[in-house]
Amino acid sequence: MQKFDVVIIGSGPAGLGAAFELVENSSLRILMVDRGRISSGGLRNDCKQNYTFPVGFPHEYWVRGQADELLSICERHLSPEINSKSNISMYRERAAQLNVELLDIRQAHVGTDRASALIGGLIKRLEDAGVEVRLEYEALSVDCEKRVLVSEGEEVGFDSIVIAPGRAGSAWLQKLMSASGVRFVDNTVDIGVRVEAHEANYRIVNDYYDPKFLFPDKVRTFCTNSGCAHVVREKYEHYYSVNGHSLSRSNAPNNLVNFAMLRTVQLTDPVVSGQHFADILGQMAMQLSGGQPMMQRVGDFRSGKRSKSETFNHDLYDFKPTLSGATPGDISLAMPSKILRNIWSSLKRLDTIVPGILHPSTILYYPEIKTYSNRPEFINEYFAVRPGIFLAGDGAGTSRGITAAWASGVRAARGICREAAQRS
Repeated sequence: MQKFDVVIIGSGPAGLGAAFELVENSSLRILMVDRGRISSGGLRNDCKQNYTFPVGFPHEYWVRGQADELLSICERHLSPEINSKSNISMYRERAAQLNVELLDIRQAHVGTDRASALIGGLIKRLEDAGVEVRLEYEALSVDCEKRVLVSEGEEVGFDSIVIAPGRAGSAWLQKLMSASGVRFVDNTVDIGVRVEAHEANYRIVNDYYDPKFLFPDKVRTFCTNSGCAHVVREKYEHYYSVNGHSLSRSNAPNNLVNFAMLRTVQLTDPVVSGQHFADILGQMAMQLSGGQPMMQRVGDFRSGKRSKSETFNHDLYDFKPTLSGATPGDISLAMPSKILRNIWSSLKRLDTIVPGILHPSTILYYPEIKTYSNRPEFINEYFAVRPGIFLAGDGAGTSRGITAAWASGVRAARGICREAAQRS
């Protein structure tokens, strides 16, 4: 059995943040593993970065001063080109009249096409510093004897471990915590739609790349993409969720924009698992749409009728959906009515703030589901659940986004350094 001082599961921003903090502040022997063929995580998909607290930082774990310090560390490694903004006061004044808040965020955007080079450079820097990186090397289980069973049929020993599987690994992390006796709650999930429209009908993106609107009823905009923007599907265990990507500004624009409208749902007894609730809704959507995500034009939704294939080919419906495999349908049959009412009410407010977004041609894709609501019972401020066992990133509920995930990895690494110093 090979033995390392530190094993890091996951090569996304949380794992990277932990690894860089460790190589810069210790001489520990480090192994980073990822089940993917290529380094994964939020950095690869569009690579949109927010550098303003509290975006991405769950309030129960973070305070401004601590987040700001770690954001500066993240910024030093990612070297972002901060986007410019204009006319923000005009939109904020409109929003305030409707009891809506528009956050003013320092942002950077890399683009899906340039993300691979960024991640590849980060991984190479770690390897040059002595970190062993193994891709297509899946961690199957972690036990309290400080061993990791991996897909190659071997075991790897460690003194400390950072488990950072990301949102896609939140269900796997739940199984791991249950098997290890780590207590956690999972009663929150984000359910929503992805909106796709002509950029001319959502002109705010010309002034603010990823505008963050907070509406009443726990609804918010999330992950806006413009320029050369596309809606994509993401595979979860039992269903497809949708998401948005955009390429860098060096690519020819398609003059479309997409963004998510998400409703945060907090569950109570007897339904207390956000993961299970999301799985049920995702499977229901697949049943109604032939195993693919569903799409509906706003014009049809307002008329109370389902969209059909001909809806996407003539008259007012003058752009093709970028997720061409989505099934035309009726979202109201698949989404719980209370959630749908909250989202539609917020969209009507948004259409007053940025007139045009509810043009009949605008497309609503469903489902967009975010499962990063695990709340483990940590034993210290470094996100440890057992001595030597640390959780970080979106899958562990310590962050919501690239920069906050990086920051949570740094916190876990500092806990490891602290334990190593105590052992010596």
